[in-house]
Amino acid sequence: MTVDHLSRRQFLKAGGIGLLGGFVVRTKAWSNQRRELTLYVGTYTSGKSEGIYGYRMDAATGVLTRFNTFKSFNPSFLAIDRSRRYLYAVNEIGDFLGKPSGGVTAFAIDRATGNLRMLNEQATQGADPCYLTIDRKSKTLLVANYTGGSVVALPLRSDGTLGMAMDVKQHEGASIKEQQKGPHAHCIILDAAERYALAADLGIDKVMIYRFNPLTGKLTPGTQPSAELAPGAGPRHLTFHPNGKWLYVINELDSTMTVFKYNGGTVSQMETVSTLPNDFSGVSYCADVHVSPSGKFLYGSNRGHNSIVVFQIDQRTGKLTQLEHVSTEGNWPRNFTLDPTGRFLLVANQRTDNVVTFSIDPQTGRLEPTGQITEIPVPVCLKFL
Repeated sequence: MTVDHLSRRQFLKAGGIGLLGGFVVRTKAWSNQRRELTLYVGTYTSGKSEGIYGYRMDAATGVLTRFNTFKSFNPSFLAIDRSRRYLYAVNEIGDFLGKPSGGVTAFAIDRATGNLRMLNEQATQGADPCYLTIDRKSKTLLVANYTGGSVVALPLRSDGTLGMAMDVKQHEGASIKEQQKGPHAHCIILDAAERYALAADLGIDKVMIYRFNPLTGKLTPGTQPSAELAPGAGPRHLTFHPNGKWLYVINELDSTMTVFKYNGGTVSQMETVSTLPNDFSGVSYCADVHVSPSGKFLYGSNRGHNSIVVFQIDQRTGKLTQLEHVSTEGNWPRNFTLDPTGRFLLVANQRTDNVVTFSIDPQTGRLEPTGQITEIPVPVCLKFL
Protein backbone atom coordinates (compact mmCIF):
# COMPACT_ATOMS: atom_id res chain seq x y z
CA MET A 1 0.00 0.00 0.00
CA THR A 2 2.60 2.55 1.13
CA VAL A 3 5.95 2.45 2.87
CA ASP A 4 3.67 2.45 5.88
CA HIS A 5 2.32 -0.87 4.58
CA LEU A 6 4.18 -3.22 6.91
CA SER A 7 3.50 -1.32 10.08
CA ARG A 8 -0.10 -0.82 8.98
CA ARG A 9 -0.67 -4.51 8.35
CA GLN A 10 0.97 -5.45 11.63
CA PHE A 11 -1.22 -2.80 13.21
CA LEU A 12 -4.29 -4.33 11.61
CA LYS A 13 -3.60 -7.74 13.13
CA ALA A 14 -4.12 -6.17 16.52
CA GLY A 15 -6.72 -3.59 15.63
CA GLY A 16 -9.77 -2.68 13.65
CA ILE A 17 -11.32 -0.02 11.52
CA GLY A 18 -14.71 1.49 12.06
CA LEU A 19 -16.96 2.62 9.34
CA LEU A 20 -19.17 5.43 8.75
CA GLY A 21 -22.56 5.19 7.17
CA GLY A 22 -25.69 7.22 7.51
CA PHE A 23 -29.34 7.62 6.96
CA VAL A 24 -31.81 10.45 7.43
CA VAL A 25 -33.62 10.39 10.76
CA ARG A 26 -37.02 12.06 10.67
CA THR A 27 -38.46 13.04 14.04
CA LYS A 28 -40.89 15.64 15.36
CA ALA A 29 -38.05 18.11 14.99
CA TRP A 30 -38.32 17.64 11.21
CA SER A 31 -41.33 19.94 11.16
CA ASN A 32 -39.17 22.52 12.90
CA GLN A 33 -36.74 22.52 9.95
CA ARG A 34 -34.27 20.32 11.82
CA ARG A 35 -32.66 17.56 9.86
CA GLU A 36 -30.22 15.00 11.18
CA LEU A 37 -28.15 12.56 9.21
CA THR A 38 -26.82 9.35 10.72
CA LEU A 39 -23.15 8.62 10.22
CA TYR A 40 -21.12 5.50 11.01
CA VAL A 41 -17.37 5.93 11.51
CA GLY A 42 -14.96 3.10 10.92
CA THR A 43 -11.76 2.83 12.97
CA TYR A 44 -8.78 0.60 13.68
CA THR A 45 -9.39 -1.12 17.00
CA SER A 46 -5.82 -1.81 18.17
CA GLY A 47 -5.74 1.45 20.12
CA LYS A 48 -8.56 3.18 21.97
CA SER A 49 -11.21 2.42 19.37
CA GLU A 50 -13.90 -0.17 20.00
CA GLY A 51 -15.15 -0.53 16.42
CA ILE A 52 -17.92 1.36 14.62
CA TYR A 53 -19.06 4.72 15.99
CA GLY A 54 -22.53 6.11 15.33
CA TYR A 55 -23.00 9.89 15.00
CA ARG A 56 -25.82 12.31 14.20
CA MET A 57 -24.87 15.19 11.94
CA ASP A 58 -26.84 18.42 11.97
CA ALA A 59 -27.39 19.02 8.26
CA ALA A 60 -27.48 22.78 8.78
CA THR A 61 -24.23 23.17 10.73
CA GLY A 62 -22.23 19.97 10.14
CA VAL A 63 -21.94 19.39 13.90
CA LEU A 64 -21.47 15.72 14.86
CA THR A 65 -22.90 14.17 18.04
CA ARG A 66 -22.15 10.59 19.02
CA PHE A 67 -25.15 8.38 19.82
CA ASN A 68 -23.60 4.91 20.20
CA THR A 69 -20.63 2.61 19.71
CA PHE A 70 -20.76 -0.85 18.15
CA LYS A 71 -18.05 -3.40 18.81
CA SER A 72 -16.43 -4.88 15.72
CA PHE A 73 -12.96 -6.13 14.83
CA ASN A 74 -11.12 -4.12 12.19
CA PRO A 75 -14.22 -2.76 10.41
CA SER A 76 -12.10 -0.82 7.90
CA PHE A 77 -14.73 -0.39 5.23
CA LEU A 78 -18.54 -0.30 5.26
CA ALA A 79 -21.29 -0.72 2.74
CA ILE A 80 -25.03 -0.14 3.24
CA ASP A 81 -27.70 -1.74 1.08
CA ARG A 82 -30.20 0.36 -0.88
CA SER A 83 -33.03 -0.41 1.54
CA ARG A 84 -30.93 1.06 4.39
CA ARG A 85 -31.78 -1.98 6.46
CA TYR A 86 -28.36 -3.63 6.53
CA LEU A 87 -24.77 -2.55 7.04
CA TYR A 88 -21.73 -4.67 6.17
CA ALA A 89 -18.25 -4.17 7.63
CA VAL A 90 -15.03 -5.82 6.56
CA ASN A 91 -12.94 -7.41 9.29
CA GLU A 92 -9.53 -6.50 7.94
CA ILE A 93 -7.45 -9.37 9.26
CA GLY A 94 -4.36 -10.90 7.65
CA ASP A 95 -3.08 -14.47 7.82
CA PHE A 96 -3.51 -16.54 10.98
CA LEU A 97 -1.43 -19.70 11.31
CA GLY A 98 -0.60 -19.40 7.64
CA LYS A 99 -4.20 -19.14 6.49
CA PRO A 100 -6.11 -16.03 5.32
CA SER A 101 -8.48 -14.92 8.05
CA GLY A 102 -10.31 -11.92 6.57
CA GLY A 103 -14.05 -11.66 6.97
CA VAL A 104 -17.18 -9.54 6.68
CA THR A 105 -19.77 -8.90 9.40
CA ALA A 106 -23.43 -8.22 8.62
CA PHE A 107 -25.49 -5.88 10.83
CA ALA A 108 -29.18 -4.99 10.86
CA ILE A 109 -29.88 -1.25 11.16
CA ASP A 110 -32.63 -0.10 13.51
CA ARG A 111 -34.27 2.60 11.39
CA ALA A 112 -35.70 4.39 14.44
CA THR A 113 -32.47 4.62 16.43
CA GLY A 114 -29.61 3.89 14.04
CA ASN A 115 -28.33 1.16 16.34
CA LEU A 116 -26.68 -1.89 14.82
CA ARG A 117 -27.45 -5.53 15.60
CA MET A 118 -25.00 -8.16 14.45
CA LEU A 119 -26.47 -10.82 12.17
CA ASN A 120 -23.57 -13.07 11.15
CA GLU A 121 -20.01 -13.21 9.84
CA GLN A 122 -18.50 -14.80 6.76
CA ALA A 123 -14.95 -15.47 5.58
CA THR A 124 -13.74 -13.64 2.46
CA GLN A 125 -11.33 -16.39 1.39
CA GLY A 126 -8.46 -13.90 1.51
CA ALA A 127 -6.33 -11.74 3.78
CA ASP A 128 -7.07 -8.12 4.73
CA PRO A 129 -10.39 -7.39 2.99
CA CYS A 130 -10.56 -3.61 2.49
CA TYR A 131 -13.48 -2.69 0.19
CA LEU A 132 -17.14 -3.68 -0.29
CA THR A 133 -19.75 -3.08 -2.99
CA ILE A 134 -23.40 -4.21 -2.99
CA ASP A 135 -25.43 -4.66 -6.17
CA ARG A 136 -28.74 -2.79 -6.58
CA LYS A 137 -30.87 -5.85 -5.87
CA SER A 138 -28.94 -6.63 -2.67
CA LYS A 139 -28.16 -10.12 -3.89
CA THR A 140 -24.36 -9.96 -3.98
CA LEU A 141 -21.60 -8.43 -1.89
CA LEU A 142 -18.31 -7.91 -3.76
CA VAL A 143 -15.12 -7.78 -1.68
CA ALA A 144 -11.52 -6.80 -2.43
CA ASN A 145 -8.90 -8.72 -0.40
CA TYR A 146 -5.80 -6.49 -0.20
CA THR A 147 -3.03 -8.80 0.97
CA GLY A 148 -4.80 -11.78 -0.53
CA GLY A 149 -4.77 -10.11 -3.94
CA SER A 150 -8.22 -11.40 -4.85
CA VAL A 151 -11.82 -10.35 -5.31
CA VAL A 152 -14.72 -12.43 -4.04
CA ALA A 153 -18.51 -12.53 -4.36
CA LEU A 154 -20.64 -13.38 -1.32
CA PRO A 155 -24.41 -14.02 -1.57
CA LEU A 156 -26.77 -11.80 0.45
CA ARG A 157 -29.86 -13.50 1.82
CA SER A 158 -33.26 -11.81 2.09
CA ASP A 159 -32.79 -11.40 5.86
CA GLY A 160 -29.51 -9.54 5.33
CA THR A 161 -27.26 -12.39 6.39
CA LEU A 162 -24.19 -13.43 4.40
CA GLY A 163 -23.73 -16.76 2.65
CA MET A 164 -20.44 -18.49 1.88
CA ALA A 165 -18.28 -17.20 -0.96
CA MET A 166 -19.65 -18.27 -4.33
CA ASP A 167 -16.84 -16.95 -6.52
CA VAL A 168 -13.19 -15.98 -5.98
CA LYS A 169 -10.89 -14.45 -8.58
CA GLN A 170 -7.20 -14.53 -7.69
CA HIS A 171 -5.07 -11.83 -9.31
CA GLU A 172 -1.54 -12.59 -10.48
CA GLY A 173 1.59 -10.55 -11.11
CA ALA A 174 3.81 -7.87 -9.61
CA SER A 175 5.27 -4.47 -10.43
CA ILE A 176 8.31 -2.30 -9.76
CA LYS A 177 7.94 -0.92 -6.21
CA GLU A 178 8.50 -2.47 -2.80
CA GLN A 179 4.77 -2.56 -2.13
CA GLN A 180 4.16 -4.38 -5.42
CA LYS A 181 5.79 -7.78 -4.98
CA GLY A 182 2.41 -9.38 -5.53
CA PRO A 183 -1.21 -8.51 -6.28
CA HIS A 184 -3.10 -6.24 -3.86
CA ALA A 185 -6.76 -5.79 -4.79
CA HIS A 186 -7.85 -2.52 -3.20
CA CYS A 187 -11.28 -1.65 -4.61
CA ILE A 188 -14.11 -3.20 -6.60
CA ILE A 189 -17.12 -1.31 -8.00
CA LEU A 190 -19.95 -1.93 -10.47
CA ASP A 191 -20.75 0.17 -13.52
CA ALA A 192 -24.13 1.90 -13.82
CA ALA A 193 -25.73 -0.98 -15.71
CA GLU A 194 -24.20 -3.50 -13.27
CA ARG A 195 -23.00 -5.60 -16.18
CA TYR A 196 -19.33 -5.17 -15.27
CA ALA A 197 -17.27 -5.04 -12.10
CA LEU A 198 -14.00 -3.11 -12.11
CA ALA A 199 -11.27 -3.82 -9.55
CA ALA A 200 -8.21 -1.68 -8.83
CA ASP A 201 -5.13 -3.76 -8.01
CA LEU A 202 -2.34 -1.70 -6.45
CA GLY A 203 0.21 -4.51 -6.65
CA ILE A 204 0.05 -5.13 -10.39
CA ASP A 205 -0.80 -1.63 -11.67
CA LYS A 206 -4.01 -2.76 -13.33
CA VAL A 207 -7.73 -2.19 -13.29
CA MET A 208 -9.24 -5.64 -13.78
CA ILE A 209 -12.51 -5.79 -15.72
CA TYR A 210 -15.05 -8.56 -15.06
CA ARG A 211 -18.44 -9.39 -16.47
CA PHE A 212 -20.88 -9.55 -13.57
CA ASN A 213 -23.82 -11.95 -13.58
CA PRO A 214 -26.50 -10.42 -11.28
CA LEU A 215 -28.35 -13.74 -11.03
CA THR A 216 -25.41 -15.85 -9.88
CA GLY A 217 -22.93 -13.23 -8.67
CA LYS A 218 -20.26 -14.83 -10.85
CA LEU A 219 -17.35 -12.82 -12.23
CA THR A 220 -15.77 -13.68 -15.58
CA PRO A 221 -13.02 -11.80 -17.46
CA GLY A 222 -14.38 -9.14 -19.78
CA THR A 223 -13.62 -8.78 -23.48
CA GLN A 224 -11.02 -6.27 -22.29
CA PRO A 225 -9.81 -8.14 -19.19
CA SER A 226 -7.74 -5.28 -17.75
CA ALA A 227 -6.39 -1.75 -18.22
CA GLU A 228 -2.74 -0.89 -17.54
CA LEU A 229 -1.59 1.98 -15.35
CA ALA A 230 1.92 3.43 -15.37
CA PRO A 231 4.50 1.15 -13.69
CA GLY A 232 4.60 2.01 -9.99
CA ALA A 233 1.34 3.99 -10.05
CA GLY A 234 -0.44 1.76 -7.54
CA PRO A 235 -4.16 2.19 -8.40
CA ARG A 236 -6.14 2.29 -5.16
CA HIS A 237 -9.75 3.51 -5.53
CA LEU A 238 -12.12 3.98 -8.48
CA THR A 239 -15.20 6.09 -9.04
CA PHE A 240 -17.48 6.76 -11.99
CA HIS A 241 -18.76 10.13 -13.10
CA PRO A 242 -22.57 10.36 -12.71
CA ASN A 243 -22.91 10.16 -16.51
CA GLY A 244 -21.23 6.73 -16.43
CA LYS A 245 -18.89 7.67 -19.30
CA TRP A 246 -15.76 8.59 -17.32
CA LEU A 247 -13.85 6.52 -14.79
CA TYR A 248 -11.46 8.16 -12.31
CA VAL A 249 -8.65 6.13 -10.73
CA ILE A 250 -6.62 7.54 -7.85
CA ASN A 251 -3.10 6.09 -7.77
CA GLU A 252 -1.64 5.69 -4.31
CA LEU A 253 2.06 5.20 -5.00
CA ASP A 254 2.81 7.99 -7.50
CA SER A 255 0.15 10.48 -6.30
CA THR A 256 -1.72 10.81 -9.58
CA MET A 257 -5.29 10.70 -10.91
CA THR A 258 -5.96 8.82 -14.16
CA VAL A 259 -9.02 9.55 -16.30
CA PHE A 260 -10.47 6.79 -18.49
CA LYS A 261 -13.24 6.92 -21.04
CA TYR A 262 -15.66 4.09 -20.28
CA ASN A 263 -17.89 2.26 -22.73
CA GLY A 264 -19.68 -0.89 -21.58
CA GLY A 265 -16.79 -2.90 -20.18
CA THR A 266 -13.99 -1.26 -22.17
CA VAL A 267 -11.80 1.66 -21.12
CA SER A 268 -9.35 3.97 -22.86
CA GLN A 269 -6.99 6.25 -20.99
CA MET A 270 -7.38 9.99 -21.61
CA GLU A 271 -4.97 11.64 -19.15
CA THR A 272 -3.06 11.32 -15.89
CA VAL A 273 -2.49 14.35 -13.65
CA SER A 274 -0.73 14.94 -10.33
CA THR A 275 -2.72 15.24 -7.11
CA LEU A 276 0.07 17.31 -5.47
CA PRO A 277 1.26 20.93 -5.80
CA ASN A 278 4.16 21.45 -8.20
CA ASP A 279 6.45 22.65 -5.41
CA PHE A 280 5.85 19.70 -3.05
CA SER A 281 8.88 17.41 -2.63
CA GLY A 282 7.97 15.29 0.41
CA VAL A 283 6.53 11.79 0.73
CA SER A 284 2.81 11.42 0.11
CA TYR A 285 0.35 8.71 -0.86
CA CYS A 286 -3.15 9.04 -2.28
CA ALA A 287 -6.12 7.35 -0.63
CA ASP A 288 -9.74 8.13 -1.56
CA VAL A 289 -11.62 9.72 -4.48
CA HIS A 290 -15.16 11.07 -4.95
CA VAL A 291 -17.09 13.01 -7.61
CA SER A 292 -19.52 15.71 -6.48
CA PRO A 293 -23.23 14.87 -7.02
CA SER A 294 -23.33 17.65 -9.64
CA GLY A 295 -20.59 15.92 -11.62
CA LYS A 296 -18.66 19.20 -11.82
CA PHE A 297 -15.89 18.51 -9.31
CA LEU A 298 -13.56 15.69 -8.30
CA TYR A 299 -11.91 15.34 -4.88
CA GLY A 300 -8.96 13.21 -3.76
CA SER A 301 -7.04 12.76 -0.50
CA ASN A 302 -3.25 13.05 -0.10
CA ARG A 303 -1.68 11.32 2.92
CA GLY A 304 1.63 12.99 3.74
CA HIS A 305 0.83 16.28 2.08
CA ASN A 306 -2.31 15.98 4.26
CA SER A 307 -4.67 17.68 1.87
CA ILE A 308 -7.76 17.31 -0.25
CA VAL A 309 -7.11 18.14 -3.89
CA VAL A 310 -10.02 19.72 -5.76
CA PHE A 311 -10.38 19.37 -9.54
CA GLN A 312 -12.89 20.88 -11.94
CA ILE A 313 -14.27 18.38 -14.44
CA ASP A 314 -14.63 19.45 -18.06
CA GLN A 315 -18.26 18.60 -18.82
CA ARG A 316 -17.48 17.85 -22.47
CA THR A 317 -14.41 15.65 -22.07
CA GLY A 318 -14.21 14.52 -18.44
CA LYS A 319 -10.68 15.89 -18.16
CA LEU A 320 -9.44 17.66 -15.04
CA THR A 321 -8.21 21.12 -14.07
CA GLN A 322 -6.63 21.43 -10.63
CA LEU A 323 -8.34 24.13 -8.55
CA GLU A 324 -6.84 23.98 -5.06
CA HIS A 325 -5.34 21.99 -2.20
CA VAL A 326 -6.96 22.32 1.22
CA SER A 327 -5.27 21.21 4.45
CA THR A 328 -7.22 18.48 6.20
CA GLU A 329 -6.23 19.99 9.56
CA GLY A 330 -4.91 16.61 10.64
CA ASN A 331 -2.48 13.85 9.72
CA TRP A 332 -2.95 11.03 7.19
CA PRO A 333 -6.37 11.75 5.62
CA ARG A 334 -7.59 8.36 4.50
CA ASN A 335 -11.26 8.12 3.65
CA PHE A 336 -13.51 11.13 3.16
CA THR A 337 -17.12 11.58 2.13
CA LEU A 338 -19.63 14.13 0.86
CA ASP A 339 -22.84 14.30 2.85
CA PRO A 340 -26.16 13.56 1.06
CA THR A 341 -27.12 17.24 0.95
CA GLY A 342 -23.92 18.09 -0.93
CA ARG A 343 -23.14 20.88 1.53
CA PHE A 344 -20.33 19.26 3.51
CA LEU A 345 -17.19 17.19 2.99
CA LEU A 346 -15.92 15.21 5.99
CA VAL A 347 -12.36 13.89 6.24
CA ALA A 348 -11.08 11.08 8.48
CA ASN A 349 -7.55 11.93 9.70
CA GLN A 350 -6.24 8.54 10.77
CA ARG A 351 -3.14 9.57 12.73
CA THR A 352 -4.58 12.55 14.60
CA ASP A 353 -7.79 10.84 15.71
CA ASN A 354 -10.23 13.35 14.28
CA VAL A 355 -12.87 13.94 11.64
CA VAL A 356 -12.84 17.45 10.15
CA THR A 357 -15.86 19.02 8.45
CA PHE A 358 -15.64 21.41 5.48
CA SER A 359 -18.36 23.34 3.71
CA ILE A 360 -18.55 23.06 -0.10
CA ASP A 361 -19.17 26.02 -2.36
CA PRO A 362 -21.71 24.60 -4.84
CA GLN A 363 -20.64 27.00 -7.59
CA THR A 364 -16.86 26.64 -7.38
CA GLY A 365 -16.45 23.30 -5.62
CA ARG A 366 -13.96 24.87 -3.23
CA LEU A 367 -13.75 23.86 0.43
CA GLU A 368 -13.87 26.00 3.56
CA PRO A 369 -13.24 24.70 7.11
CA THR A 370 -16.32 24.96 9.31
CA GLY A 371 -14.36 24.78 12.55
CA GLN A 372 -16.04 21.48 13.38
CA ILE A 373 -13.39 18.97 14.48
CA THR A 374 -14.65 15.77 16.11
CA GLU A 375 -12.28 13.57 18.11
CA ILE A 376 -12.69 9.92 17.13
CA PRO A 377 -9.98 7.28 17.70
CA VAL A 378 -8.21 6.25 14.47
CA PRO A 379 -11.00 7.10 12.00
CA VAL A 380 -10.48 5.64 8.54
CA CYS A 381 -13.84 5.27 6.80
CA LEU A 382 -16.96 7.44 6.67
CA LYS A 383 -20.37 6.41 5.31
CA PHE A 384 -23.70 8.24 5.18
CA LEU A 385 -26.88 6.29 4.61
